[in-house]
Amino acid sequence: MTSPAFIRPYRAEDAPALDDICIRTGHNGQDSRPFYADPGIFPVIFAAPYARLEPDLAFVLDDGRGRAVGYVLGTADTARFAESFRTAWLPRVAERYPAPSGPPRTRDEVMAHLLHHPERMVLPELSAYPAHLHIDLLPEWQGRGHGRRLVRTFLQALQDKGVRAVHLGMASANTPARAFYDRLGFHVIDVPEGGPVTYLGRSTTHLDGL
Repeated sequence: MTSPAFIRPYRAEDAPALDDICIRTGHNGQDSRPFYADPGIFPVIFAAPYARLEPDLAFVLDDGRGRAVGYVLGTADTARFAESFRTAWLPRVAERYPAPSGPPRTRDEVMAHLLHHPERMVLPELSAYPAHLHIDLLPEWQGRGHGRRLVRTFLQALQDKGVRAVHLGMASANTPARAFYDRLGFHVIDVPEGGPVTYLGRSTTHLDGL
């Protein structure tokens, strides 16, 4: 009999599963592989650096057999994380994904530009929400309450650290994700130069009922 899925802290051996989840949900919540020449850049930007730099804020949904099928991860301090990304993470991956020589012309170059500009994460409009998060679930594990539980786990970890508010950036085209975050009490943060990204924020308090 298979054990029920449960949330646990990230372990180093989960790294390949996190990469796979990130790739399979990277394009507006859908599989990025049909759209990118090297979709491996997605976890290099949005998953692996968090697991490496802030493993105490990385949690996975275990399918009950030891396999990670979803995750939530992030940072308690976005400004500090951007600095660590620049100094401790980017040198490890920059050769594999060089920065575009000019304005990005392809989807892959857009992602490479994001990789080489971690300071993009630090925006004055987000200063009241110092933490940020990323959450992804394989499609077959969505819509079953696991996402809500992952977010609550992350918010509780932030609350335990004394962090009072968190934000996230999501592709504005990902309407199912927006509905999910609305249900969890996130609200829009006005960022005039947000482009195709919508920024949402939430307090880490008042988790009862989440």
